[in-house]
Amino acid sequence: MSPTLDRAAELVADAEAVLVCAGAGMGVDSGLPDFRGDEGFWQAYPPYARLGLSFVELADPVHFAQDPELAWGFYGHRLALYRSTVPHSGFAVLARWGARVFTSNVDGQFQRAGFTAVAEVHGSIHHLQCLLPCRQRVWDASEVDIEIDPETMRAVGPLPACPDCGNLARPNILMFGDYDWVPDRSQTALDELASWRRGLRGAKLVVVEIGAGNAVPTVRRQAELASATTGALIRINPREPEVRHGRGVSLPMGAAEALAEIDARLPPG
Repeated sequence: MSPTLDRAAELVADAEAVLVCAGAGMGVDSGLPDFRGDEGFWQAYPPYARLGLSFVELADPVHFAQDPELAWGFYGHRLALYRSTVPHSGFAVLARWGARVFTSNVDGQFQRAGFTAVAEVHGSIHHLQCLLPCRQRVWDASEVDIEIDPETMRAVGPLPACPDCGNLARPNILMFGDYDWVPDRSQTALDELASWRRGLRGAKLVVVEIGAGNAVPTVRRQAELASATTGALIRINPREPEVRHGRGVSLPMGAAEALAEIDARLPPG
């Protein structure tokens, strides 16, 4: 891997701008589950294995209307998990590189690591919206603390409510088959990212894609589009690292290890 890592370091060192495109694999080295397949999901959440419920079935807004305790049991547990997770060392490496971020992750790990320019294409679990929605309002979830029965993974006690109409609130996340997601907050950040890219005006851009597979190709498409004409692509993925175009570099490694190896090869300063 040494020559490939050397090439990746050359691309970063030569770059005038860095864009990170991150999928679920980015959080694995922080101890977060990536829900790869039903077996991976059930290993992370055994109660759902007993119920025969998959991630796709649970990440469906219909449960908030039909069984809100089930829905908030799942998302409330994830909210607590993400709040307690410390971002791995690779986040600090990317911060030193001055990277902008595009991610499908809803965990808020980049913000927790100190990033401010983060475009979350699928929303964030740290923000809420009305289930209806009665308005396009999106608000902070920092005051939300869901009590959960660990045996049933169901929420107990009061659930978050919309401050405007009093109806049930839900995470501001784009779920499967979701027609009621309020996209305004995410779209604002995506528009800012697009404006930043336009402002590069031919500057050397390197795109570092991390932990983004083919199953949900949103992040891969963004990385390939951004790197196709003006820059290079570094694809970090232990399972699906292949790069099919341009000056791409393929690194079949985990995020923290790959970023540390690249960073160690950069010239001082």
